[in-house]
Amino acid sequence: MKRLNFVLSLTNDDNDYQQEQAAAAEKAAQRLGVDVKIVHANNDAVAQSQQLLEYVQNPKLRPDAILFEPCGGTAFPQVARAAAAAGIGWVVLNHEVDYIMELRRSYKVPIFAISSDHEEIGKIQGQQFAALLPKGGTVLYIEGPANSSAAKERTRGMNCTKPANIQIKSMRGNWTEESSYRTVSSWLRLRTSRDMRIDLVGAQDDSMAMGARKAFGEISGADRWLNLPFTGCDGMPKTGQSWVRSGLLVATIYIRANTDLAIEMLADAIKNGVPLPDRKITQPESIPSLADLATMGSGKQKRGAGA
Repeated sequence: MKRLNFVLSLTNDDNDYQQEQAAAAEKAAQRLGVDVKIVHANNDAVAQSQQLLEYVQNPKLRPDAILFEPCGGTAFPQVARAAAAAGIGWVVLNHEVDYIMELRRSYKVPIFAISSDHEEIGKIQGQQFAALLPKGGTVLYIEGPANSSAAKERTRGMNCTKPANIQIKSMRGNWTEESSYRTVSSWLRLRTSRDMRIDLVGAQDDSMAMGARKAFGEISGADRWLNLPFTGCDGMPKTGQSWVRSGLLVATIYIRANTDLAIEMLADAIKNGVPLPDRKITQPESIPSLADLATMGSGKQKRGAGA
């Protein structure tokens, strides 16, 4: 059997989770003896769609399967159908899709979705807020893009578990440190921001939490902001978990990379005929544990930055 060839399209290469996705894919490909070409869409959904169409339509570039994490609110159903019709496997990463079952009925190539449980991630983050703010308070909450299903699910989960005595002040980033830095910097230029009491900064992504820290560190009276608890998500060993150990973040949520698992599943299906589920879900984990955070939060709750 010829050596399998996969294309992996990631949203960007500026985010620690996306970087871990790339590294996990490369390690899995090397271990399994398959080729994987990794491309980045620079957070541009139109560019990503064109990028994927090029691999579908150009016979010289056509891979055995495409794996991709959508940049925007769509998982490109028309591109998916074109890929399947061309005999290309199709794997959607970390995004809610409604066309998988239809394509699986119509085509014999491997087609499935694999995702972290984003609503559960949000629920854990809401529980982290509750543990860290037992007396309640206000959280500056940095969400992902408005058209991201992962961001929407994380917000929904967070609102399910946060107590009523915790208020949320939301703003948006684009899953990168720089985007969060710009958003928070713009907010801090508003006079009303200086008068607002904030008790915790929570972000849907570790890099966005660090972008917020960077913005706070540049203003007058930075210490009162930087002494707040900061939390994020992704929990990659060299970034999020390291930032928790160093005290830059109080907590994160470990979200395992799933590109390696997706490549393993694809290779097994193509080489050995192993049946594929239509959807595979991986489970997140609080770092530190919720019990340890509750112990931390039971001490004296810090006064908010705007107090």
